[in-house]
Amino acid sequence: MELYIHIPYCRQKCRYCDFASYPCQEATMPQYVDALLAEAAAMAEHAAGQPLETAFIGGGTPSILPPVLLEKLLTGLHAHYAFPPGMEFTTEANPGTLTEEWLRTAIAGGVNRLSMGMQAAQPDLLRTLGRIHTQEDVAASVRLARRCGMENISLDLMFGLPGQTPAMWRETLDAALSLEPQHLSCYGLIPEEGTPLMRDLDAGRLTLPHEDDERHMYDDALEILSRHGYRQYEISNFARPGCECRHNIGYWRQTPYIGLGSAAASMLPDGQSELRTTNPAAISDYLCMVAHRAWSSREITRITPEDARFETLMLGLRMTQGVSEEDFASRHGVSLEDYRGERLRAFEAQGLLAHENGFWRLTRRGMDVQNAILVDLMDE
Repeated sequence: MELYIHIPYCRQKCRYCDFASYPCQEATMPQYVDALLAEAAAMAEHAAGQPLETAFIGGGTPSILPPVLLEKLLTGLHAHYAFPPGMEFTTEANPGTLTEEWLRTAIAGGVNRLSMGMQAAQPDLLRTLGRIHTQEDVAASVRLARRCGMENISLDLMFGLPGQTPAMWRETLDAALSLEPQHLSCYGLIPEEGTPLMRDLDAGRLTLPHEDDERHMYDDALEILSRHGYRQYEISNFARPGCECRHNIGYWRQTPYIGLGSAAASMLPDGQSELRTTNPAAISDYLCMVAHRAWSSREITRITPEDARFETLMLGLRMTQGVSEEDFASRHGVSLEDYRGERLRAFEAQGLLAHENGFWRLTRRGMDVQNAILVDLMDE
């Protein structure tokens, strides 16, 4: 079982973000932490007293939660769940908001992995994204984290940004590598409807790089990070050996998880199938749900056997290892060959999938057209 805790507060909403995050609502933080702990108590039965495999505090910007509230949250979580020694416990943080007191509070509460959004090294690109930090803030935050004893550090980077060139992307990679993180996530920008960034793109005020340039940026990430000792283990994720994000690997391998907080999702066994529940996104609606124990107000989706089979294939193909035929058959009682064998072989013939040692995986060419492959595999 994995645990996710959502902190929906931000100093400023990034211009590309459509996540459940809200600036200027800090006054609700004490009530929100109380609600998190009430929900944690109500959901603890699903862990059945078993130790957690991983935990992750995400946002939003967890690092703007006052240290006294962070300490209260972590103490309460330990009261309701078993955190075994050495378990991976990640928190997100934004450069420029990280303080020594906050870090020491997190570490004292068992947090041992830090994930920060660097995104780009260039001030103009950071302004385009609506980020509030500078590259100097990133470097200072990494130094501060290490001084406090946080050794396992991950940085998020973005490519395919408006105005970004391959040379600028290589400069961003070099700046990130100079900080010697244990893990790097390199995400291609996906403009989301309703965001200020999307409105600027629609109005022609901003222009995305040509798709060939974006492909070159991804290729540069593969080549440069490999040369510096980072192993790609998922389409967007790279790590030094042994520093892969176990929490995200759990998602991709369909490990059950409990989600606490606004917009947080849980996936839990329910007889012969699984249920996915999602909390209300608005802070006020979430607080109301917890105050009245109105758990039925969650959005509830039953995952059918067909849904589960496709999710195993879809999520497994994100991993560079690919989908294990043995694991698929054990989980679903049907072979990959019987499920989608003909289509898998057709993609193999096109050089988009490889079939080796009992695994199906995307080739480098297949990664470029992953979405099209999945759409085809989804169809009955």
